[in-house]
Amino acid sequence: MAFASGNIVASQREILGLAVCDLGWAESFSLAEEVATMPFGQNVIAFLDARNANRLTWDAEYRAVLERQIVMPEGSGIDMASRMLHGKRFPARFTGTAFVPALLTYLARPMRVALIGGTSETLKQAAGDLQRHAPWHTILPIADGAFDPEESGAIMDRVRAARADILVVSMGSPAQEKWIDRHAGAGDARLVLSVRGLFDVPADGSRRPEAAGRQGITARLARKPDFAAPLLLCHVLRHKLERPKPAHGPAATAKAGSI
Repeated sequence: MAFASGNIVASQREILGLAVCDLGWAESFSLAEEVATMPFGQNVIAFLDARNANRLTWDAEYRAVLERQIVMPEGSGIDMASRMLHGKRFPARFTGTAFVPALLTYLARPMRVALIGGTSETLKQAAGDLQRHAPWHTILPIADGAFDPEESGAIMDRVRAARADILVVSMGSPAQEKWIDRHAGAGDARLVLSVRGLFDVPADGSRRPEAAGRQGITARLARKPDFAAPLLLCHVLRHKLERPKPAHGPAATAKAGSI
């Protein structure tokens, strides 16, 4: 299965009925660069992990939102799902927190990058980290994630006024994907990146001291076991047993929803 938008073509594979890109790092960066430098339109890149894939089974709004976005695989649970459904892992296992700084390194053309999310402190720190990491870009902290939903229009006005090429939103899933779908438009930025937890992780991949503090011994002992990946495999097995056998013929082509 292939994804096509303008001159952009990307291979995809289906996970629980959702098309997920099966690209390597270099191909993904090339895709993101082409989107960011298009003269019109807008595309959103989101990341799907096991927890969010489970949500697809009961949150119809979230599924519809992701169907309008470019979805990248994140984490080992999605890799295992791919092996069950397609007999092979994804070419690359992404994390959004690694993808953003790596993409900024890859992009040679100077870009204006707007940031929304985190706390006021972590947003400011993230902007500084990314500016030092890729100083040829202009990093623009727009708003932390504590704003009133009624302020969304005013915040997007600030993004447009900043003339952003790329907008990075990190407010937690599924809130950030749904918020982007409702409020981001082609006049805001050509490329929108939906990345959970980005502002808790500096550009070098370490955790911020305040974020690490929240992961102390007491917090780790109190944390509930994470059954997201095993639950996803149950959903995948059921989906595999219930889905119709593919018809013979030319491969399907999906078109991205450029706004």
